[in-house]
Amino acid sequence: MNPVILRYEGTRPPLREFGILIPTARNRPQQILGALRADPMLGARADWLIGPDGSTVGRADLERVHDPAYVERLFGDGLEAVLLSVYELIDEHGAHHRYDPAIATRPLSGMFDGTLHGLAGTLQCGTEALRRGFCFYLGGGSHHAHYAFGHGFCVVNDSVIAIRRLQHDGEIRSAWIIDVDAHKGDGTAALTLGDESIITMSVHMAHGWPLDLPEHDADGQPHPSQVPSDIDVPIAAGEEGSYVPRLADALEQLGRYPRPDIAYVLAGADPYEHDELPSTRDLRLSLDQLYERDLRIHRFLRRLSVPQAWLMAGGYGERAWEPYPPFLAHALLHRS
Repeated sequence: MNPVILRYEGTRPPLREFGILIPTARNRPQQILGALRADPMLGARADWLIGPDGSTVGRADLERVHDPAYVERLFGDGLEAVLLSVYELIDEHGAHHRYDPAIATRPLSGMFDGTLHGLAGTLQCGTEALRRGFCFYLGGGSHHAHYAFGHGFCVVNDSVIAIRRLQHDGEIRSAWIIDVDAHKGDGTAALTLGDESIITMSVHMAHGWPLDLPEHDADGQPHPSQVPSDIDVPIAAGEEGSYVPRLADALEQLGRYPRPDIAYVLAGADPYEHDELPSTRDLRLSLDQLYERDLRIHRFLRRLSVPQAWLMAGGYGERAWEPYPPFLAHALLHRS
């Protein structure tokens, strides 16, 4: 079967409609699809874009991964406090931070509906990858959510939730998570620690958030953001020239693990040199480097015949759509 791109309408309205002033890209999926439709070979075809298949993700799916007490807060009166914390909308003095409720046209609590809708997309991306060999979801990638709390704009960890559901349903036994977002996949590493059925790899900025969080929490316990992935590749500012070779080395290391039933790839665009989120400034990759990044991962997994479920993950500002179309055109045409 042909590889596909999965699009979910209305997964999450623009953050500004909730009063949130984080510089997210406007209409990133639409811009990506517009560029692909303009491709002379893809534009005449209609077989590479699909929509929802009716997949749903519910409370039980979240509780396979997250603390039931935390899940209770999401489905109860504690939801708004969770969202204020996860999106860092209140500063240490109690004032609004990148947040203006006066401009909101939707209630903040409405964001969780989009989260559940998006989780269904991440799950469907996995099932489509198992059927087709390749699926790219225009959403997903919430890798900072931990067992008992969310942070870094991530309420729950969608890739781990989807993998646990696929395991529960008997669709897979094992998975890899390859994370090339600018920020370390800290929640993913912590949630899968010691579980040989999920192997994690993260290529990320060597410094900055979340690695600069305290090593211990207020109770003196190790902070889960410090949990290592199975393979970590920290890239320091100014080391962009070594990014692709170090990624290639890490993939070869990953290839020495037992072959999994599926790989989820978190293909964040936030390492892009034109990304507008201040916390990504230590990693400035060009479009050519990002294309080579994704091509290396794609070819590596193809060589091993591992089904590929790609998630869009991070990307901020008006140019956050630009890294995707060249790779997606290659993946769709080459696999067809």
